Amino acid sequence: MEKYLEIIKESSLFYGIKIDDIPSLLSCLSIYKKSYQKNEFVLHKGDIINSIGMVLSGSVHIQKEDYWGNRNIISEITPGELFAETYACLQNTPVNISVVAQENTLIMFMNITQILTTCSSSCQFHIQLIKNLLAIMAQKNLLLSEKIEHLSQRTTRKKLLSYLSSQSQKANSSSFDIPFNRQQLADYFSIDRSAMSNELCKMRDEGLIKFNKNHFVLNYISEDL
Repeated sequence: MEKYLEIIKESSLFYGIKIDDIPSLLSCLSIYKKSYQKNEFVLHKGDIINSIGMVLSGSVHIQKEDYWGNRNIISEITPGELFAETYACLQNTPVNISVVAQENTLIMFMNITQILTTCSSSCQFHIQLIKNLLAIMAQKNLLLSEKIEHLSQRTTRKKLLSYLSSQSQKANSSSFDIPFNRQQLADYFSIDRSAMSNELCKMRDEGLIKFNKNHFVLNYISEDL
């Protein structure tokens, strides 16, 4: 675990906790690690869980699939980030999402009961851990609201512009990378890939954007687009 201490320290879950205190805290959380191959399911819809997952290396996608197998990507989880914390807190509630490794991935699982129950040996920083978990869940609610804002746009173009604008603002630059390839981006919006690609090409030809794979550059966009 020492190999991943820096990643764990930089995680929002361990914000404000000294790196020297992390090993003793981890010993209280009933942690275990598990490796996954690319495209392997970490969680299936319907699973019952009692642990939070943290990606230590690689990445996973949180996604939902309908009856016909159509996929909607909710988010990408990268090293130091958490997933399934809501379902772990609810316990006994089947997960309504799937978690799939996007590359060879190592995940650390932490028992939710151990997180929410302080112990005498780690009292000072265990309370900080609980505060951090609440902050993370609040932040994810904001991100979900942001996605709803993108999806609520009436046209494919407006959906794309809303998303690309938010990514530009997060990068504080008109030039930025997005975490999705074309199929994944279409799945994120639950739209047809060909139709989305055609719209991107139209926007490029009109001089609104430039792109190369997952790298985008935004030009000035007038309000009437």
